[in-house]
Amino acid sequence: MPRLGSFSLRVVLHLRDRLLFGKRLGNCIPASQCNFNRRHFCDSETPKPPGPEHPFNRTIRILKGDIISLKKRIFPVSPDEIDREIMKNVIPEHCDVLIIGGGIIGSSIAYWLKQRALRGLNIVVIEKEPTYSKASTVLSVGGLRQQFSLPENIQMSLFAVDFFRNINRHLGIENSATVRTTRYNDDIDIQFTPYGYLFLASEKGAEQLVDNCKLQKELGAKNELLSSKELKAKFPWLNVEGIELGCHGLEGEGWFDPWTLLQAFKRKAYSLGVHYINAEAVGFQYRLIPDMLAEGIERGSYESLDKVLIRTPEGEIKAIKFAIGVIAAGSQSGEVAKMARIGVGKGLLSIPLPVEPRKRFVYCYHCPDGPGLNTPLTIDPSGTYFRREGLFGNYIGGKSPNEECEPSVETGLEDVDLTYFDSDVWPHLAKRVPAFEKLKVRSAWAGFYDHNYFDENGIIGSHPYYQNLYLACGFSGHGLQQAPAVGRAIMELILDGEFKTIDLSRMSFDRIITREKLEEQNIV
Repeated sequence: MPRLGSFSLRVVLHLRDRLLFGKRLGNCIPASQCNFNRRHFCDSETPKPPGPEHPFNRTIRILKGDIISLKKRIFPVSPDEIDREIMKNVIPEHCDVLIIGGGIIGSSIAYWLKQRALRGLNIVVIEKEPTYSKASTVLSVGGLRQQFSLPENIQMSLFAVDFFRNINRHLGIENSATVRTTRYNDDIDIQFTPYGYLFLASEKGAEQLVDNCKLQKELGAKNELLSSKELKAKFPWLNVEGIELGCHGLEGEGWFDPWTLLQAFKRKAYSLGVHYINAEAVGFQYRLIPDMLAEGIERGSYESLDKVLIRTPEGEIKAIKFAIGVIAAGSQSGEVAKMARIGVGKGLLSIPLPVEPRKRFVYCYHCPDGPGLNTPLTIDPSGTYFRREGLFGNYIGGKSPNEECEPSVETGLEDVDLTYFDSDVWPHLAKRVPAFEKLKVRSAWAGFYDHNYFDENGIIGSHPYYQNLYLACGFSGHGLQQAPAVGRAIMELILDGEFKTIDLSRMSFDRIITREKLEEQNIV
């Protein structure tokens, strides 16, 4: 079956012309023969696709877009101006690459594609909540670590370290688009706190910790293994009862401000020409391609994704034609996939995208006699974690619940279970750090993991059925720190047809089909 992922950039652009304007590519049939038998599919009430745009209105819209693009190339653009421009909800009729999800993953993909093919690709990002008040990105604790058990996860986080060190070179917006300069409007400060991670292991988990530490060092991470005696000497506030070993990250680990990173990606992408749209994807339209063969599909009945149907904040239904689509919708990626028949169709389409929202609680508490400023983000063998928040004796932390105790996502993020802290979090905190016996909870919030219920690892790559659909979701709490590498990886697949830097082939959707789990041992 032909796959877009095997084409070079030049062929991708030819394919764009074929899909958008009906030009022929190879042995594909004429566009006139593909315009019949179109259907659209939604996961809810089926909206009516919009009618054709009046030629005069289309001409005016295109001229406005050209003027805006020219203005951005000639005059300096400040971050505030970018924010105001992003809020203008001008919806195009077509694009080359359409990304569903404007969070950290979607914005990273948009940035990497546009900086590589500045004038070669027209990129649209659909984001239904531009304030990001409920987005997983901004509600996370902002951790960065290399302490994983899988090489792919370690390598992606190592790349994030290098990316953050050079963040202004990557995401800084130059003072002038006409003169190359290293001076930027605003330096980007993600407020990285470099105190590392500290994973603690009981006798039962010590061997796994040693193996993880060895692999991390082989791949370039810097950490140290500490015995219980060494842990007590280095971290006097720690109760080492029941602890056999600890692994402490010495470099490139800590936490940062997720909001600042998201805005830096988004502003940079926009400054390069990426088009952000405030709308919700509600369905797809399809194009019949009779000469395409696919497993489980009768000859002559293959349908490719052709348009996305979106609902604007005003309730209007619009259609955007695209050549390549990317699902990067975080915890909602599974639902978006259903709109494309993934998990509800036949053959390969009968296999669902195993991504769903899982609610997680983060508690903020005060303890004036707690661990000092250089305290790492500490993870107890129970899975309970904590880190400092600021300078005045505040801490944040939590614990992922057991499968049978998963909180309901139906109640929304406003419903935070404070009793869970008392029963499942605080006892472990007080045991591991005696000073936490006297802590006082001050606030709490909830956020959604984009949970991959198959193996709790990201799904990165093309979909095996659709020739023009890529997936970047299911990171189960690791998406924020892996976003720079994931964006680059999807860019490589689309423009080069293969991974060029970090080989993430094992993280493709194919493992869902073959039921071969890629399990990460260090899940927090």
